[in-house]
Amino acid sequence: MRWRRTGAAGLIAEALALALPSRCPGCGAVVRGDHRFCTTCWGSLDFLGEPCCASCGVPFAIDRGADAQCAACLTNPPRHAGVRAAVAYGPVAKTLALRLKYGGRLAFATTAARLMARHIPADAEVLVPVPLHRWRLWTRGFNQAVLIARALSATSGLDCDPLVLRRPRRTPPLRNMNPRQRAAAVRAAFALDPAWAAAIAGRHVVLIDDVYTSGATADACTRALLKGGAARVTILCWARVVGDAAD
Repeated sequence: MRWRRTGAAGLIAEALALALPSRCPGCGAVVRGDHRFCTTCWGSLDFLGEPCCASCGVPFAIDRGADAQCAACLTNPPRHAGVRAAVAYGPVAKTLALRLKYGGRLAFATTAARLMARHIPADAEVLVPVPLHRWRLWTRGFNQAVLIARALSATSGLDCDPLVLRRPRRTPPLRNMNPRQRAAAVRAAFALDPAWAAAIAGRHVVLIDDVYTSGATADACTRALLKGGAARVTILCWARVVGDAAD
């Protein structure tokens, strides 16, 4: 009897696989398994890593040494302990982010997390997603950063605390703003929930988001976390804008 249930379950799984095959997050082509990209989309992804700026993680064309910093970080040292991203922002990375955020493809949070996991710092202690304002959360129905953070928590074993940061002030969309305007728009937009202060006190926090553009949102969150007692804040995202990539 047990064999029959197993066999029936297998037949159902095969039928579902035929009716609803796994598809590439980038282009929608049929692929061999969930969270996999087709060969073309996979080959077009620009995976990030060393060599890069020791402070902000922006990629370098050549290896400048382990402690080398970019001009921006030398001029204005960041508060955070580094920015890490799975891939550079490009057509395929953008498609995944937009389909997750606006297309309701919630499983893509796990797709992104699987490629982000290797960038989690070895001494990280807690994952904190960038929060949404309550009105945007109610409109969208979910926070994509929370979904990614929970997927990372499931694979890494690190705590995920989505209530640590709040976004009490509603901010306008940042899409068409320059870096200075973005920074002004999110200034004082984030705050630490006092009830959750103990969750980050003296700990290395990894701030999770989907896309890192100018860094204004991440900087504002970092400021709130450090003010609230975090020892260090590293930023980890699915994709980051590099060079002249558009929003």
